[in-house]
Amino acid sequence: MTLDRFRPVFAGPISRLAKIFADMGITPNQVTLASLLFSAAAGLCYAFGATNIFLIGAAFIFVVLNSLFDALDGSMARYLLINDKAGDFLDHVVDRYADVFIVGGLIFGEYAGWGIGLFTMVGILLTSYLGTQAQALSIGRFYGGIMGRADRLVLIMAASLLHIIYPQAIFGYTLLGWSLILMGIASHVTALQRIHFIRTRLG
Repeated sequence: MTLDRFRPVFAGPISRLAKIFADMGITPNQVTLASLLFSAAAGLCYAFGATNIFLIGAAFIFVVLNSLFDALDGSMARYLLINDKAGDFLDHVVDRYADVFIVGGLIFGEYAGWGIGLFTMVGILLTSYLGTQAQALSIGRFYGGIMGRADRLVLIMAASLLHIIYPQAIFGYTLLGWSLILMGIASHVTALQRIHFIRTRLG
């Protein structure tokens, strides 16, 4: 992921917030499920907000909350010294549903054509599958490539803010539509990068 280099910048604030949540008795799994609800809310706002900048603004907030809570659950588990495979499994399942909800909302909102939406969704799910498939082959989890989940979410957040400022189409698509196109291309490139990495490690 291209944004991995910035992870230490946010590690401190995320850790402090994770401790507050944990000390309140909130569990990592509850935070994971809350992130799922935020992603569903974001998807609905995108689906019905193509011509409503207030719904796009709400979608932006929900994507931010989804991203925050997705980072919090792991930090909380480390703080509580929880090594829970079931929780890790839940986190990965929720992430995939969150991807479908958010990107599906952009597809249903028709920011770009359905063909482009399908192309993007396949690329996103394929890159996620390859990341865990590497672990299944005893190589270890691999999330390299030009666009991982964090990169996608930041792109969607940036495009949402820019869409509020300038909602008009540029060469046939709004900025959210172009973000869907860019995600599709970058996700398929990332899939090829991960395929190459796994194939190389397998010998």
